[in-house]
Amino acid sequence: MEAENQTKVSEFLLLGLSEDPELQPLFSGLFLSMYLVTVLGNLLIILTVSSDPHLHTPMYFFLSNLSFVDICFITTTVPKMLVNIQTHSKAISYIGCLTQVYFFVIFVGLDNFLLSLMAYDRFVAICHPLHYTVIMNPRLCVLLVLMSWVIIFWVSLLHILLMMHLNFCISTEVPHFFCELAQIIKLACSNTFINNIFLYVSTALLGVFPFSGILVSYYQIVSSLRRMSSAGDKYKAFSTCGSHLSVVFLFYGTGLGVYLSSVVTHSSQRSSIASVMYTVVTPMLNLFMYSLRNKDVKGALGNLLCRAASFL
Repeated sequence: MEAENQTKVSEFLLLGLSEDPELQPLFSGLFLSMYLVTVLGNLLIILTVSSDPHLHTPMYFFLSNLSFVDICFITTTVPKMLVNIQTHSKAISYIGCLTQVYFFVIFVGLDNFLLSLMAYDRFVAICHPLHYTVIMNPRLCVLLVLMSWVIIFWVSLLHILLMMHLNFCISTEVPHFFCELAQIIKLACSNTFINNIFLYVSTALLGVFPFSGILVSYYQIVSSLRRMSSAGDKYKAFSTCGSHLSVVFLFYGTGLGVYLSSVVTHSSQRSSIASVMYTVVTPMLNLFMYSLRNKDVKGALGNLLCRAASFL
């Protein structure tokens, strides 16, 4: 493409979920409510885990990290959408869009990593219970989380560096309620071959591999459960995995639903609506999965609320 036809845009326009002005107050109230529930609920989980010595275990260490990531995950997209609804604006600056892409990739990747680490923790606890405290020692747990942060930090940074070399000269309208990486790449008028290759490779490495690790872990867990003779032991072992399995199915199920909806319907609006499930609904439901299905968390949360009430 000739140089004179290539320009650097100063902003993008987020088309959102609907252009109907009558639906905007409904979206504003609904997403604000879900955002507040997600942030406050996950903060409560972090506070509960940190305040109860009985929850200072690898499983709840990963859980508190997952809660923190979920808070950051939903904060990356929802506040900007709420601001645009209130100001009747669709604009997001070029730098703001790249920033949103950067943090979105980070927290999606961290969700994948943490869910796979939690699956590995359950695998060691059930399949190698006698060596659990030796294998899943605090130093290893911290190291695994730090490695996840470092890997996804550099992957996301490479995405941004590649995007900064793209030119946008035809359309700056993003058919989404946030700057989604694949959608922004589609808007470029320059060659996006390297961007797409890196997108596919990073998706395979950071999405498919962690999910495969989860499947392998639970295959080993199910095999161990089948060898247990006591029904009580089987139920106790599986109950510790119930909350994590619910979150895994929710996260990957909604993510797969977004992909299938975009492939089958070829509708950007339906795809953006489906994206609400894993970008907004999933972080909110994660806390309910762990607080309502987990006796230890419910007990520790009750004790925390009782202590808080005694100070009032």
